[in-house]
Amino acid sequence: MEIIVHDTATAMADLLAAPLAERPAALTRMLRPMWDAVPWMPVADVVGMHHQGSGFRVDRDDERYLPALRRMRDAGVWEQVRDALTAAWKHQREAVPGIRHPETLQVYVVLGDPDAEHLVRRNHGYLGMSGKGLVYLLVWPTEENLGRLGHCAVHELNHNIRYSNVVWDPAAVTLGEQVVSEGLAEAFVRELYGPEGLGPWSTSLEGPALDSAYATITEAVNLTGMHNFTAYVHGDATAELMGQPPVGLPDHAGYPVGLRIVDAHLAASGLTAAESTTVPVEAILANAGLPAAR
Repeated sequence: MEIIVHDTATAMADLLAAPLAERPAALTRMLRPMWDAVPWMPVADVVGMHHQGSGFRVDRDDERYLPALRRMRDAGVWEQVRDALTAAWKHQREAVPGIRHPETLQVYVVLGDPDAEHLVRRNHGYLGMSGKGLVYLLVWPTEENLGRLGHCAVHELNHNIRYSNVVWDPAAVTLGEQVVSEGLAEAFVRELYGPEGLGPWSTSLEGPALDSAYATITEAVNLTGMHNFTAYVHGDATAELMGQPPVGLPDHAGYPVGLRIVDAHLAASGLTAAESTTVPVEAILANAGLPAAR
């Protein structure tokens, strides 16, 4: 697998130096190839999607942007992400020789909006997204997150590899598969970096709050359709932000629940997270003592 970490640092620096009127077109040139790699989520308005998704604004000047971009460059973010992905891919293919994978992994690191509560407060200033052969990281740099962006990229790599081996249909996928995939991705990161590698979304719940979320989510493992999962995976506040109904869950509830399920599977099966990347959800749920998703 060829890993291509695009030089979005230079592209964004050039964009921010351009006249305001030219910035939307420059952003579209930078991100259009990324969105074209996600055919199940067609995007006509790249700028609108970028702004809606907590990306830095191209419709106004902001004196915070260039210093933040310099901070990311000085911290070696792009190199960190490349090195983490390279090491994680080596670990995965050694664990499962011959595993199917994307031919190319296209990686985009993009500056976020420091005023976007969803990014800065709810997601600690960084989040990731993946598609077939795609990793996208959105970042507002902080002391807390600058050393963790490689971990986030590795989480998204695990999704890429799993869904090169397990069928994923956004209309038919089950909630069980979705939370298991998040748990697997976090367990894979932990396998490489230890517990400190876990994202804040996976350590956000414990005790009775985690037990309650576990009960709510595991009762709904057979729910189908990606469009129905936002509250279960990301919590009510994110669901409401996206115009979807709440189900009584806190932020990122699906991540610690998914990790609990995967940890039970790992203990029962004796497999590693890397070895479990291709294991069907039915087997993982069964090993965790849960009814298999139909």
